[in-house]
Amino acid sequence: MTSGEITVGNPVRTDVDKTSAPSAPVTVRAHGLSKSFGALKAVNNVDFTVTAGEIFGLVGPDGAGKTTIMRMLAGVLSADTGDIEVDGVDVTADPEQAKLHLSYMPQRFGLYEDLTVAENIFFYGELFSVSRTDRLVRSQALLKAAGLADFQKRLAGQLSGGMKQKLGLICALIHTPRVLLLDEPTTGVDPVSRREFWGILYNLRESGVTIILSTAYMDEAERCSRLALLHAGEIRYCDTPARLKATMPGVLLAIISSNPRALREALTGQTGILGVLLMGDRVHVRVDDPAQRIPEIRASLANHHVEITSIEQVVPGIEDVFVALLGSEETA
Repeated sequence: MTSGEITVGNPVRTDVDKTSAPSAPVTVRAHGLSKSFGALKAVNNVDFTVTAGEIFGLVGPDGAGKTTIMRMLAGVLSADTGDIEVDGVDVTADPEQAKLHLSYMPQRFGLYEDLTVAENIFFYGELFSVSRTDRLVRSQALLKAAGLADFQKRLAGQLSGGMKQKLGLICALIHTPRVLLLDEPTTGVDPVSRREFWGILYNLRESGVTIILSTAYMDEAERCSRLALLHAGEIRYCDTPARLKATMPGVLLAIISSNPRALREALTGQTGILGVLLMGDRVHVRVDDPAQRIPEIRASLANHHVEITSIEQVVPGIEDVFVALLGSEETA
């Protein structure tokens, strides 16, 4: 990414405390949020707080309620019940006032593909009543930080997916919001552009911007300050990635085999095996006691004629934590 910075003027269980957060000024507060669409309960009694300068992640599969929560926070969707406060403004009572303090970047950001990069930025600056002088100064800083300074005359429709997302972020930041809402911002974006996008987010965090993003990418979840693990419209766990990992029951083993699916089938349901998750060419296996279970695993796999390359204890990732804490051992 082009060098430059964008600047803007506790183990937790659901039966203990779902909204553990650092002691810092609260910028976003959601309490008792619920939303239904007909018979579907999309969001059910969600509570959380986000402090200044945090990157707060809403993590879960499709249908978990992430987008619905983001739209309610942005004031574009009314909650059935509950209260939302953003930067001291009651979103429920005055959503238009709240929009002056935040930016919302939905999954498909509304860029105009028949306008150039510069024209899109101009349009969003006008939309938020940013003065010409402020818009010019700020847009140049944003373009440089995002690596788009040389593409101002290019039509948005001719940009790559990653460049479109960075342009969308620039447009979302042109009015200097204190809170940034990003709904799965890197879906479909190549790995290099994803890394560059996160570099921009880190710079924003350092300048005090509060960021809430939703993602289904578990590697991205690792980058957040705190995570809310969502399932069926509810926040089941909420804490830092490190503390969530410490909450995961058992010890994680990574077993590499030329036939990982057969390995998974052989170990599922075996005594002392707490969970089995297929991860590409390897299988992550949670066990209660590695010293006892590793010899048993070797013997069991030999009996099933499943050859293995290695077994080693590893640090769990957020995907392991998500599967373990929510009690689902299904694999793709």
